[in-house]
Amino acid sequence: MKPLNIGMVGYGFMGRTHSNGYCQANHFFDLEYKPVLKAVCARNKDKAQAFADQWGYESIETDWREMLKRDDIDAIDVCTPNNLHKEISIAAAEAGKMVLCEKPIAMNVAEGEAMCDAVEKAGVANMVWYNYRRVPAVSLAKQLIDEGRLGRIFHYRANFLQDWTINADVPQGGAATWRLDAEAAGSGVTGDLLAHCIDTAIWLNGGITDVSAVAETFIKERTHAETGAKQAVKIDDACTFHCHFNNGSLGLFESTRYARGHKALYTLEINGEHASIRWDLHDLHRLEYFDHSDDSIVRGWRSVHVSDGDQPYMGNWWVPGLNIGYEHTFIHQVADFLKSLETGEPIEPSFRTALETQKVCDAVLASAHERAWKTI
Repeated sequence: MKPLNIGMVGYGFMGRTHSNGYCQANHFFDLEYKPVLKAVCARNKDKAQAFADQWGYESIETDWREMLKRDDIDAIDVCTPNNLHKEISIAAAEAGKMVLCEKPIAMNVAEGEAMCDAVEKAGVANMVWYNYRRVPAVSLAKQLIDEGRLGRIFHYRANFLQDWTINADVPQGGAATWRLDAEAAGSGVTGDLLAHCIDTAIWLNGGITDVSAVAETFIKERTHAETGAKQAVKIDDACTFHCHFNNGSLGLFESTRYARGHKALYTLEINGEHASIRWDLHDLHRLEYFDHSDDSIVRGWRSVHVSDGDQPYMGNWWVPGLNIGYEHTFIHQVADFLKSLETGEPIEPSFRTALETQKVCDAVLASAHERAWKTI
């Protein structure tokens, strides 16, 4: 096997999911390349060392710039808050490193454009971690759509509901709650949750042409976790938008962190001329499917348990009927990235593809602010 030396910047939730993907991919997929956990970087030396010890990274850095100088690192994995994506990714590309960046690609389209230009100028492999594409049931939905089983698409609906920020005592900023701080995150649910919905929608149903959105910030001030000062909250707590797709279908998207009882409810439904499909993250191994061509006396929604070897990714796992979970989506993405290096085929979503999602996010935020339709 050819080693692919990984340098990871950040060690939080996404750092763990990515590290697990690197550790597991070669155990289940026949790949020419093998990730080597070479270094992890974090400002806190002790925490970086603890993470390195737990996951098997060979070394640590406390300055990502020092990591880029190292000849023994091939790829930089950017697992930082959104406001650092641009600087690290561009510097990594200029240093000749492959770049794997967490989503959303950037704080805004302008930053994303600069990142795309950098990786394309350097000619380095690049990828954005939109992992829900790699849920086998969602990949099966893509297969059914591409085969024409749904026919002409009329409607696409998606929502992503959480409830973890309802309490006004939850702070903003800092390592744990940077997603509530506009300076670090850029936006709230739009960049954090709707970005996932939008990426999947574009992948399954094609490009979005225009949007009309509403958004709200329910708690106007929060204490900053690091300074202790009360500050205005500038991110969106909830956002809903509708849109047109290039194929003429209508879209309806909703996201909030103020939906009691929902920790991570991500659902999608697509209604077509011949058939409909729907999927729920809470039951992620199932794809519900309705086919109007079925005999009328048995016509109805069927629940397809996506666990068989002829379904996407599942031939690499267990025997039919046994489930896999959220963490496997990152293993699949690592495996696909490594396979792309072997075949020379670009991995998706690339920076350039992820920029399309950023364009929609920016248009959604502008539409909500100006209370007007926005063209992508």
